[in-house]
Amino acid sequence: MSDSKEFWLYDLKVEVIATERPMVCDHQPGQYFLMHGENLIFGPDGKFPLYPLAALLPLLPAKQRATDEHDWMTTDACIACPDPHCGGQFRITRTDKRRFTHAQTSGLPDKRGTPYWATSTSDN
Repeated sequence: MSDSKEFWLYDLKVEVIATERPMVCDHQPGQYFLMHGENLIFGPDGKFPLYPLAALLPLLPAKQRATDEHDWMTTDACIACPDPHCGGQFRITRTDKRRFTHAQTSGLPDKRGTPYWATSTSDN
């Protein structure tokens, strides 16, 4: 960690992709959401099904962080729909990187600064 106590997180895109198996859940190929910092930004249709989202959520913070090039979290990008009868998959792609500081993100009273989302230079 540098002297400024900064860290970087990847922005993510989570996109529905089709396989040879039929999709039975309410998600369509090309449907997506973005993750910038802690924020989910839904695609143009503004929706994403709850159950696949619930299955994906635990993986997203790990995908945001830098990992070893041989770690499966780095190399594996496609996650199956949690419904065993559905052929849909979700591709998680690291897109851009975003800089944060400890003071911008900490809830600890003695470490806290201006939240990242309240800074004028923030595009989070």
